[in-house]
Amino acid sequence: MNTDLLRKHIKEYVQHIQKDKLLHEQYTAARQERIDYYQSWTVERISSMSEEEFYDYISKLWVMLIWGNKKYVIDKLIADNGFKKVKDELAELVWGKPTLEDRWDHFRKEVKGIGMAPMMSEILCHTHPNDCMLWNRQAYVGLRFLGVSDLPHYEYQQTGKKYCELSGVAKEIAKDMRELGIPGANLLTVDYFIWHELQFEENLSQIPEKPKRLEIASEVEQVDAATSEFIHDEVQEKLRDIGLWLGFKSETEKKVAVGLKVDTVWEFTIGNIGRVIYVFEVQTGGSIDSLIINLLKSLNNPAVQGVVAVSDAVQLAKIKEHAAGVSGLHEKLKYWDYKEVLQVHESLESVNQSINSLGLVPKGF
Repeated sequence: MNTDLLRKHIKEYVQHIQKDKLLHEQYTAARQERIDYYQSWTVERISSMSEEEFYDYISKLWVMLIWGNKKYVIDKLIADNGFKKVKDELAELVWGKPTLEDRWDHFRKEVKGIGMAPMMSEILCHTHPNDCMLWNRQAYVGLRFLGVSDLPHYEYQQTGKKYCELSGVAKEIAKDMRELGIPGANLLTVDYFIWHELQFEENLSQIPEKPKRLEIASEVEQVDAATSEFIHDEVQEKLRDIGLWLGFKSETEKKVAVGLKVDTVWEFTIGNIGRVIYVFEVQTGGSIDSLIINLLKSLNNPAVQGVVAVSDAVQLAKIKEHAAGVSGLHEKLKYWDYKEVLQVHESLESVNQSINSLGLVPKGF
């Protein structure tokens, strides 16, 4: 990390605070209110919370700004995991005895749902602001500007070990902030500082980066089984999100033919005429022939108008070669690089967060 650059911007932030002390006091009070709220949720309270209380707990998170219909997302989180399991795992993540690294890895393995890394880190930061940082796209931009290396761009890269390393970096920033005139600065203070001082346009323009097209070997074949599964699940969920944001009815693990469930579907109903369905299958492991068979079977459903294979560039080339001789499939089969999926999601996420922050639609509408 470039400490000279960091200290330069901390000094500028201190000057900003001194110019508008009232605004700084309001921000400080708002941060403390969040900390007080989330710290009040003890193990016992989390274990006994109602669905209405859980909705309040999750909907307060900044990560939820990307969703206009927060209830849909929270209901889906409960439906996918079971309410008791969600509460038990949440209590363990926040207050469990194992190390933070182990608690992080356990939660992201056991609970499926919305933007796990931002959501998990925000809950942890609000509850333990001296030890846990808030990780999101803005943190990525800010730390990259400061020269911090090996930053995780995608959620599957954000392991417990990496999160603890990044929280350590944030602690160094908080320490410098306290030394340079911001007493009591914690990792939530660091988040405010990153938002205010380190979101530079030239740095933002570098995100997302275009995926490399000349891989020597398939990326999804090079990772271990656990990472492959995380990539699969993250892409599957983000395909669903993209579909929802585009106005489709979008679901994961959807049955589209007898005995066949596919990773993600986008569905659109045309008045009283019928449905149009698009099928997405994510390939990060297993047999390509099995993928081809699944896609071919899905076309037995007359509502399926297109099928999409999602993987890295090398795997997609192999899939295209296998599908070339399959009559009835290669005409409708499309190919989407999984990194492009993640980047499209990131862009749409930013758009939705900006629009929803305007408050154009009343809450509860």
